[in-house]
Amino acid sequence: MSVAGPVQQIRFCRAPDGVRIAYAVSGSGPPMLVSTCWLSHLQHDWESPVWRHFLDDIGRFVTIVRYDERGYGLSDWDVTDFSLESRIGDLEAVAEDAGFARFALMGMAQGGPPAISYATRHPERVTRLLFYGSYAGPGTSRETQEQLEAFAALIKVGWARPQHQFRRVFTSMMIPGATEEQMRWLDELQRVSASATTASAALRQRSQANCVALLPELDVPTLVLHSLRDQMNDFEHGRQLATNIAGARLVPLDSDNHIVLGQEPAWPVFVDEVRAFMAPDGAPEHVADGLSPREREVLALVAEGRSNDDIAAELFLSVRTVERHLQNVYGKLGLSGPSARAAAAATLART
Repeated sequence: MSVAGPVQQIRFCRAPDGVRIAYAVSGSGPPMLVSTCWLSHLQHDWESPVWRHFLDDIGRFVTIVRYDERGYGLSDWDVTDFSLESRIGDLEAVAEDAGFARFALMGMAQGGPPAISYATRHPERVTRLLFYGSYAGPGTSRETQEQLEAFAALIKVGWARPQHQFRRVFTSMMIPGATEEQMRWLDELQRVSASATTASAALRQRSQANCVALLPELDVPTLVLHSLRDQMNDFEHGRQLATNIAGARLVPLDSDNHIVLGQEPAWPVFVDEVRAFMAPDGAPEHVADGLSPREREVLALVAEGRSNDDIAAELFLSVRTVERHLQNVYGKLGLSGPSARAAAAATLART
């Protein structure tokens, strides 16, 4: 499952409500699934001077699994449900389809609440938890709510315009220390990542997500990284996470930027902290045939003569997900036709 060099594999899976979710796998090392931030586009981010350093530098020691949320990037745009429950479903679908039995989970920015929820529902899958400029619940002050409404209105008016002036408001808050080139890339990301209607609706619905009450339930090694002068998510959110998760460690990043940029001194601090934190996970499980741990688990049950329905019940998966894993197995083993199932099981018996 690991990918060597500057390459990403883009794949698709289905959320529980049928929405198609795009995800990408890149880098090498132990797996880390990123619960995505507000804005993303798998291909645009890969080429961007705002995000490429994250993918390159962290990908040297971690297999990064990241995805475009519903309504964004390469995922389905024609959606209206951006509730926390639907976003948890997106994360669960990616986790199952990627095939890693266990993985680290990073809640990035607004990806915090889905990550917290997933870790409490599936503690057996999460080896460690990271938060990057994130939060458990939004601010509830009148000023915060007024700012939210102002942002939502601004998005509707100016998001899709060719001129960047409206989008620059968000850019200047996310990366005030950026070069003009970096700001233009983030301006463009806003335009290409989602429609104005989606961005506005998603912002409002995401603001209702609140998982503060779940934090004491978490029992997993946790690292919180947060810029001291973050204008999008105040540093106090990072302190709240570290205070309420037992054993969590907070790393204040000396930065004005919500997205820490590659040219600033805080970036190597970020990289070193993530590398050291991820080191105990070692290398991801893999074998010469390229099958992931989850694919081998499914195949082992096939070898026992179990039906897809039985396998789905045993592993708490949907039948569709089991079928998808088997199709991946057949492709990796070069098998096709009516005998593929039996041949794949026989291959497992020889390894």
